[in-house]
Amino acid sequence: MFRRRSDDSPSSATALAEQDEVGQARDPQAKKGRPTPKRSEAEANRKTRVTVPKDRKEAAKQSRERLRSEREKQRMALLNGDERALPRRDKGPVRRFARDYMDSRYSLAEFFLPFAVVILVLSVLRVPALQLLSTLLFGLFLVLVVLDFLRLGLGLKRALANRFPNEDKRGAVGYALMRNLQMRRLRLPKPQVKRGEHP
Repeated sequence: MFRRRSDDSPSSATALAEQDEVGQARDPQAKKGRPTPKRSEAEANRKTRVTVPKDRKEAAKQSRERLRSEREKQRMALLNGDERALPRRDKGPVRRFARDYMDSRYSLAEFFLPFAVVILVLSVLRVPALQLLSTLLFGLFLVLVVLDFLRLGLGLKRALANRFPNEDKRGAVGYALMRNLQMRRLRLPKPQVKRGEHP
């Protein structure tokens, strides 16, 4: 009367097995029916998971490591031109177009630093005629750079308005002009277009 029937035993065994499986911690990513990992594999997985730092010193160390890896990723992106890992300042189609626009054109501004070094050397020499000449040359070059900046800045502004009428273009012209002050081979992100090639 109170005895269990024989046909109930398999179902009760599966029910107990299911309870055991639910009770055990299971990887949420694992599919159902996946074989149980070996103990050594499970321990290795636990060790590779991110652990909560025990003290402030350990937390600072982990933070430094994370920042270092992010900086390295950004540096590689700047060298390779990988859009996904670029810093926020350089991301987006507007900034990319502004970079390509400047990189495809010749400008006096990129020779400003070498020219300034030459002028500095001439002004240090104790020859009054050379000092006067260096001052005049520097003033003339500065005026030409400002005029070149106006030409490139206005051209870029028009090109951005035509190419990206509905996008935020704030700061893009200033960003491109500051890039233009650097020598071409020192620019980061590296130029992706050749001289004379239209973006």
